[in-house]
Amino acid sequence: MFILGLMGAFIMGAVLSLLGAGGSILTMPILVYLFAVPAVEATSYSLLLVGITALIGSIGYFRQGTVDLRTATFFGIPSIIGVLLARHYLLPAIPDQFDLGISITKDFIIMFAFSVLMILAAIMMIRQNNKEKKQNNLSSKNKSILVIIEGLIVGGVTGLVGAGGGFLIIPTLVLLAGLEMKIAVGTSLIIIALESIIGFGGDLFGGFQTNWIFVTYVIIVTLLGVIVGSFLSKKITGDQLKKYFGIMVLVIGFYIIAEQIVNI
Repeated sequence: MFILGLMGAFIMGAVLSLLGAGGSILTMPILVYLFAVPAVEATSYSLLLVGITALIGSIGYFRQGTVDLRTATFFGIPSIIGVLLARHYLLPAIPDQFDLGISITKDFIIMFAFSVLMILAAIMMIRQNNKEKKQNNLSSKNKSILVIIEGLIVGGVTGLVGAGGGFLIIPTLVLLAGLEMKIAVGTSLIIIALESIIGFGGDLFGGFQTNWIFVTYVIIVTLLGVIVGSFLSKKITGDQLKKYFGIMVLVIGFYIIAEQIVNI
């Protein structure tokens, strides 16, 4: 299974190179189902891997000048706060196991929540709704408040399930912050990198025992996938791949829900 996990990491890297942050949605399923990492522990590893891959993905956008650092800071600060609150208060508050007529575990809650996130992300990919129109019917003050609230929510989701939530961030940056789509994508990668890496740093500070040899293997293979994906991007556009990748993510999301329910 370890070899299958590395193959999954390679594919994730290639998809990341072709689609941007969307490829990182595969991190949790790879960790849990191929590397057999317990779900709670996998959320910590996922934060690190998603953070590093998002940081790598942002390099090209930096070179093109399509990153808005001011907006990244404005959205990123509440997002980071949301991650840290979720990691240190929300996640520990969930009982390891409780009885609702059936036995529900913390791993079940995390994976069920993550599968819902996957399904929502898949729907966004399949619809390919990349032409959002800017809405200016809200005042600047109200937009700023909504951006802060959205940052806290995205950070909380990221902290709970270990996923970056790019599909939530990008519409907010376009509709509320008024960014062009390409700049919104580049800026979202910076936000995801910051909130994920700082979230993982919080776990380390809290005593999380990291298997650095394992992490190094996965990162190296993922980077190889990114390199291969960069070559494939000359022949395959992200828009061509996004819909089919979205269908695959949708199937995986429903599989996780079914698998979790069957194994209750």
